[in-house]
Amino acid sequence: MHRPQFTLFQCTRILLLCAAASFAPAAIADAVSEYPKAPIRIIVNFPAGGTADILARIVGQKLNEKWSQPVTIDNRAGAGGNIGATAAYTAEGDGYTLLVSPPGPMAINQSLFKTLPYDAQRFVPVTLLAMIPNVITVRTDFPANSVKELIAYAKANPGKVSYASQGNGSTSHLSGQMLANMAAIELLHVPYKGEGPALIDLVANRVDLFIGNISGVIKFRQDKKVKFLAMASPGRSAVASDVPSAAEAGLPGFEASAWFALVAPPGTPVAIAQKLQIAVAEALKLPDVQQRVIALGGEVAGHSPTALTAFLAAERVRWKRVIEAGNITPD
Repeated sequence: MHRPQFTLFQCTRILLLCAAASFAPAAIADAVSEYPKAPIRIIVNFPAGGTADILARIVGQKLNEKWSQPVTIDNRAGAGGNIGATAAYTAEGDGYTLLVSPPGPMAINQSLFKTLPYDAQRFVPVTLLAMIPNVITVRTDFPANSVKELIAYAKANPGKVSYASQGNGSTSHLSGQMLANMAAIELLHVPYKGEGPALIDLVANRVDLFIGNISGVIKFRQDKKVKFLAMASPGRSAVASDVPSAAEAGLPGFEASAWFALVAPPGTPVAIAQKLQIAVAEALKLPDVQQRVIALGGEVAGHSPTALTAFLAAERVRWKRVIEAGNITPD
């Protein structure tokens, strides 16, 4: 039998490759066992004070207490969350840079923008922090006190019922479009530059409808400045238990939530992501954390990386259908 002949150079190269192959798993194992041995940075791709920022700070505090390593929050807002997502995407995948993101960059923007400087599917999933359902909210003097009455009124007045959003392509915009699709009604979209201006005009009765997460509108309802018609979720909310779910209101399948995913840059070892998920899931079970999330109108999650991957895939498909049906663009 012919035996291949190798030069000294070739033999040396083979030995080095074998050594590198055996060293890589050991190096990763060491990195995981030592993690974290340095400060952790959590990028939030929306401004300070928002729900994503609040959740990142809650989790960051608990990780700091657990591991005695500083956890800093780095707000990189702009471009629908794309600026922060890009900063995280291009960071080193060593577990020391993370991203907390709502739906836009992780499940919506890839269907809105022609090109993006990042691939959402290449982020390494860690866990889902929380879900905060949207709620169908109308001005106080709107001539409907239920979803059925809203739909009937919209059908009788096609194109005259206006709904505010945080901007083109935002979850509030897509939620309004989804309602129009499911109920076969024509609504007039009025985009704003953020949630604040949209709610100001809703409270001032300049627009009829807003479908945004409950944490942003609950205070206006408590002050009797808006009306809630239904939760855009399978169940009721702990902070507004008298408000029916979408199914109870006659709109089964109408679900729209602001959720907040914790992910890591591409190349982050899966073992580090799993270690992070375990630590975060433990934090989310703490009574004080749960109380703070409930106060925001949400529910803690704590998905495994595998479960988060499946969840994000389903969300991408769902919102892509809404975007295509409404021919929605970011401008």
